[in-house]
Amino acid sequence: MSIAIVKHRIRKLFSEADETFSTNKKLADRYVELARKIGMKMNVRLPKKFKRKFCKHCNHYLKPGVNSRVRIHKHRVTIYCMDCKKFTRIPIKPKRS
Repeated sequence: MSIAIVKHRIRKLFSEADETFSTNKKLADRYVELARKIGMKMNVRLPKKFKRKFCKHCNHYLKPGVNSRVRIHKHRVTIYCMDCKKFTRIPIKPKRS
């Protein structure tokens, strides 16, 4: 399997997770789990936009305002998962002038 096919499947699984989240949260979590497993098996990094769409602790798909809270404080973005009650901090680099 080529890297392009793997990346396409990861994108497809995350889009399916986004579509099915409102009706079936367990299925959306399963899609995230499958995308991560495919990426790990083929040694392909997940793009940054997908890394921030699931909880690193419980692997649940995160939807801001529904099952996650996003805050900005002191040069950091804090993503709080309401399922496992844990959070992820992402640093924000200051803009160069």
